[in-house]
Amino acid sequence: VMVWLRRCTHYLFIVVVAVNSTLLTINAGDYIFYTDWAWTSFTVFSISQTLMLAVGATYYLTFTGVPGTATYYGLIMTVYTWVAKGAWFALGYPYDFIVTPIWLPSAMLLDLAYWATKKNKHSLILFGGVLVGMSLPLFNMVNLITVADPLETAFKYPRPTLPPYMTPVEPQVGKFYNSPVALGAGAGAVLSVTFTALGCKLNTWTYRWMAA
Repeated sequence: VMVWLRRCTHYLFIVVVAVNSTLLTINAGDYIFYTDWAWTSFTVFSISQTLMLAVGATYYLTFTGVPGTATYYGLIMTVYTWVAKGAWFALGYPYDFIVTPIWLPSAMLLDLAYWATKKNKHSLILFGGVLVGMSLPLFNMVNLITVADPLETAFKYPRPTLPPYMTPVEPQVGKFYNSPVALGAGAGAVLSVTFTALGCKLNTWTYRWMAA
């Protein structure tokens, strides 16, 4: 009975991690609403997305030991986000303005690093972490470029949850105006190694708890 209880609890952990990852990054495409600080928001959100993807996907990947699991985890987050972003559509926002963060390519790189290094956990942390951190801001900027006239739409459809003083007034550029992608990728390349290591450590703790 205890074995099955622990197994079921583990799968519950997986669901909780995936759901919370999505909840914490659900508005990560909404930097276009923060017109005055769009690029600053993009950089910060890039790091937050990298954190949730790297930790959850690595935890799930190293527990199963099956390359491809990280991509599956990224798909779960993506589908959850599609559903949540449907709420914006229901509020009357145009469909081509609803940004869904792109996690799948970065998750695939995580799987590739794990597979190519023959399931070496330390290589996964170092190579996989750097790849995720560097790739995620790039893919999300490509995603943002596909949005039809984001600045005009941000003015036309101010986000209802924003307080009046944060409603965009005139287009400004944030402090990180040089290159939000480069800044996000640079910070991500360093921080994601730590994030990935945390995912591995969570797995170790779970194993020890289940074996107790």
